[in-house]
Amino acid sequence: MLRVATERLYYNDSYLTEFDAQVVEISPDGRRVYLDRSAFYPSSGGQPHDFGWLGGQEVIDVIDVDDRITHLTASPVGTGPVTGKIHWPRRYDHMQQHTGQHLLSAVLATVFGFPTLSFHMGEEVSTIELGTKDLTDAQIDQTETRANEAARQAAPVLIKFEEAGGVEGLRKPSQRSGTLRIVEIEGLDKSACGGTHVRSLTETLPLQIRKLERVRGHVRLEFVCGQRAIARAKQDYRVAQELARQGAVPIDKLPEYFAALKQRLGDAEKEKQRLAETLAQREGAELYAAATPSADGLRRARWSVERIDEAVRAKALAYASGARSLVLVLSADGALIACSADAGVHAGAILKQTLAEFGGKGGGSATLAQGNLPEPACARALAGKLAMS
Repeated sequence: MLRVATERLYYNDSYLTEFDAQVVEISPDGRRVYLDRSAFYPSSGGQPHDFGWLGGQEVIDVIDVDDRITHLTASPVGTGPVTGKIHWPRRYDHMQQHTGQHLLSAVLATVFGFPTLSFHMGEEVSTIELGTKDLTDAQIDQTETRANEAARQAAPVLIKFEEAGGVEGLRKPSQRSGTLRIVEIEGLDKSACGGTHVRSLTETLPLQIRKLERVRGHVRLEFVCGQRAIARAKQDYRVAQELARQGAVPIDKLPEYFAALKQRLGDAEKEKQRLAETLAQREGAELYAAATPSADGLRRARWSVERIDEAVRAKALAYASGARSLVLVLSADGALIACSADAGVHAGAILKQTLAEFGGKGGGSATLAQGNLPEPACARALAGKLAMS
């Protein structure tokens, strides 16, 4: 069968939403379809693929395979002539975000000299990774302001085709040969790009930088523009409005309200911890008083707990504050030994030696030691050395 390259209609018209084509090849199950021409954009260059319908069947994936486009449909498509329809809301959203990325990258490169290393368009937000280790709040504000000012000036976004050997002024050099598709924002940017774009920068308004994070020694910038930015602003306002309602404070007082709330919660947590340790100390003292000395005069105790925390340590220390006392605390993965100075036992030495026999680590002083339990047999060994059943 003669292999037919796909004519990419979106190269010249990103606004084309319906087209007629001929099926030139189809998989045996009728779900992988190849056309002589297509307006469907395949996943490429950080931009996700289009959704839509082909011959009335839902298109669920669009794949770029060399010079052809594979259309994966939910149900079989027949042979012969076929009509394709693009899911316009998704397509237009992608056009806004992709052009917004070109605008942001151009501003960052022109004003600060920061190159764009990669671009990814997600379902809710898009990101660009920059070749810089840091980006200050002032630089973020300046970038956002400059980008929106440029968009309000309504610079046209032009599609051109130039030979790789003769093209000049690209923001980022292209490694491709032959004819390049050039996306040019008049007076601002010129990039080799195969993605779908809007006709004017005004269609990217408003543009908002959402978040900044550092990855691999670079800066990753999260942004939204166009309808996404409007939708996110509305969502943010609804959330802020609900929080203000619950807190019974004006929206502009929310930062102070949550700072005070955080402080109160921190203070309450500290008080809770203090009370828990006080209660644990009392329990430890009561358990010591109720314990019966063994034949050697030691008051031994063995406790099993879910985890060894500060309250458990306080309880064990309170128990071990009594004369001739020894306590072993075990959790699923830890052990603690506490004893009185007159117990005749060196807690740190016994724990360290026993744990080492099983590949574990731990240690401490003569009266208090703690470590990890690599396996259940280690707990039994500790109990044996301390003469505890």
